[in-house]
Amino acid sequence: MILNQKTGMQEEDEKAEANKEFTGEDTCMTINIEYEAEKKLDLPYEKIIREIVLAALDYEACPYEAEITVVLTDNSEIHKLNQEYRKVDGPTDVLSFPMLEYETPSDFSRVEENYEDSFNPETGELLLGDIIISVDKVAEQAESYGHSMERELAFLVAHSMLHLCGYDHMEDNEREEMEKRQKKILELRGYKR
Repeated sequence: MILNQKTGMQEEDEKAEANKEFTGEDTCMTINIEYEAEKKLDLPYEKIIREIVLAALDYEACPYEAEITVVLTDNSEIHKLNQEYRKVDGPTDVLSFPMLEYETPSDFSRVEENYEDSFNPETGELLLGDIIISVDKVAEQAESYGHSMERELAFLVAHSMLHLCGYDHMEDNEREEMEKRQKKILELRGYKR
């Protein structure tokens, strides 16, 4: 099932109002959500994904309307992707596939230099990338960490959005910076442990 949430369209007035709440302004961006897992998450996953994507872009001061795809899958599928792209033989909670390269994280100043590769030619939206989340891991980790599945999904989206904005956690200082930003984005939307 593919849900294209184009918040600027007339028939999407309710979603546009919700996005105004998250960004403080009119937002016209595309968040494609593909639900490919058999296991259904019994939570408002579309709302959580949309609000965290928007909160992360606001927090990182992205000056462009953007396009992002979020795929909700299972451990089996994310295991295959993890093996193929990271050479790690096992499932993970989230994978991020950024479309942009940054000199420093969230430095959007040079993205127009490669306009053809960085923007959707039909919509003019900045192509940030794809997020793949295991719904199995959402449930497992929520139970393991003792918080709600809503909070776990929000955390994974925030974490992955920071990767799409150029952050990494290979070094301690990078990890600490990402953790600080993730926490702030989640707090802005009311998600606490």
